[in-house]
Amino acid sequence: MNTKKRVFSGIQPTGKITIGNYLGAIKNWVAMQDQYECLFCIVDLHSLTSDFNPEELQQNIKYNIALYIAAGLDPDKVIIFQQSKISEHLELAWILSCFTQMGWLNRMTQFKDKAGKNKETANLGLYSYPVLMAADILLYNANIVPVGEDQKQHIELARDIAISFNRKANIEVFTVPDVLINSKAKRIMSLKDASNKMSKSDPSDLSRINMSDDEDLIRKKIRKAKTDDIEGISYDPEKRPEISNLIDIYSCFTGIDANEATNNFKSSKNSEFKEYLANIIIKNICPIHKEAIKILEDKKYLEQIIKDGIIRAKAIAEKNISKVKQIIGIN
Repeated sequence: MNTKKRVFSGIQPTGKITIGNYLGAIKNWVAMQDQYECLFCIVDLHSLTSDFNPEELQQNIKYNIALYIAAGLDPDKVIIFQQSKISEHLELAWILSCFTQMGWLNRMTQFKDKAGKNKETANLGLYSYPVLMAADILLYNANIVPVGEDQKQHIELARDIAISFNRKANIEVFTVPDVLINSKAKRIMSLKDASNKMSKSDPSDLSRINMSDDEDLIRKKIRKAKTDDIEGISYDPEKRPEISNLIDIYSCFTGIDANEATNNFKSSKNSEFKEYLANIIIKNICPIHKEAIKILEDKKYLEQIIKDGIIRAKAIAEKNISKVKQIIGIN
């Protein structure tokens, strides 16, 4: 009998995966795969809530799966799958929406941030996004959901929905998930504006390092990264957010504490530190991208990984949705 706790997490295939996604999620997933029973998803249904290019979306889905593996996820140890291939996600999302209070959704800050002043023209999918996310998690009775700080509110909603459903069913149908925020993982910010998170959707490609960037482009982006006019390298996220962000990136890739890193470079010029940082990034991510391309080119291998992931995820999803339907009387 499997006694390992179950982990669920995923990344949208909109835009290119950045070092922010890698350092904040994928790298941590790799470290979890031996300790937990893990499901890592390409959440492509969530991508439909924003502008998308169908051809680009399809390419990103395959590249992301290849990147997961290239970064160190073992398909024999974890389940890697495409969300839209498991129809139970959509079935459960509708069922859960009938157990979700409007007031809960009205409190979701991410919808307010993304919709901005255009709430009346924003699509329903963006508004109900957290319910689908709850379905993703609860469908597999995940114990732990590793996310960034910005997703914490969504996991709290998933907990509320699970508790509400369990109470009405008078039985523990869903596992109430715990959020896991890696306190050691720094939030990677934009290279152009350290007050904003590094994002795949930022209009400026210079604001981020993509996992698919080549050496020359990485050097260019780091050289152009915004800093300040203060002499020397010092770590002060409030007063020197830009250089502090670069130190955080260095710290995440090397495992060296930010304060120790600062001490190592305190007499360096910004340009010297940037050159060293670029080398560190290149050393870490370029081999992963090259391996991802190899996996993409081995179409039979990739197709088998995708097929196996669907079969394994589907087996769990079918069992759990059947139980839910029986309880609510629509089986």
